[in-house]
Parts: sequence; structure tokens; C-alpha cells
Amino acid sequence: MKKGIVFWTAVLFSNSLGTAFGDYLSDEIGLSYLIGALVTASIIALVILLHYFTRVNQILLFWIAFVFTRPFGATFGDFLTKPLNKGGLDLGTLPASIVSVVLIAIFIYITHLQHQNKLLKEGL
Repeated sequence: MKKGIVFWTAVLFSNSLGTAFGDYLSDEIGLSYLIGALVTASIIALVILLHYFTRVNQILLFWIAFVFTRPFGATFGDFLTKPLNKGGLDLGTLPASIVSVVLIAIFIYITHLQHQNKLLKEGL
């Protein structure tokens, strides 16, 4: 029971931190939605590099990536849905959702291909 409480407390805090950071990028610093998404995506990319090329604690890296997926999703979603005069593409929610699903499907397919190639190299 205690592990569940710790986990959900961490999730609540990370969601709050992630949302606050996304708002900070666009509302306080004045970055466009696209630039805000690129900043947070860059942080996630850095975490991926740290995962593969350093000995930084994997749990710490997980939580950093977990926190930064929130502002990335928010700023990228705003970029897709907000009006043109506010820096968005004005796609609306359904087309923006379709774009997101297609991107997720592409990443899943790429991951699947990488896994298949790894299995082939190992002779399985």
C-alpha cells in the first residue's frame, strides 16, 4: 500500500511540475508553442542520451523524462490546436488527435523494427 501512495504522490507532483513548466515557457518566457515543444523535446532527447551513454541513475532519468512529457504534450498540443494568430496551426482537436496518433504509431513501428533487428542479430 505504501508503494502505491509514494508512486501516486510522485505522479501528482510530476504532473504539476510538468504543467507548470509548459505554462512558464509560453506564458512567462513568451516562447511560441512550437519552440516550447522543441525545448521540452530537447530535454527528453538529452535524457535519452544520458540513459545510453552515461551511468546516471536510471530512476532519476525516468522521472525527469516523465515530468517533461507533460509540458511537451501540452505545448505540442497547443501548437496543433491554437489559432494561427496565437502561434498555432488551428487544426482543431480531431485533426490534432489524428496527427498525434499517427506520430505515436510511427514511433511504435520504428521501435518494433529495432526490436526485430535486435532479435535477428542475436539469432532468435
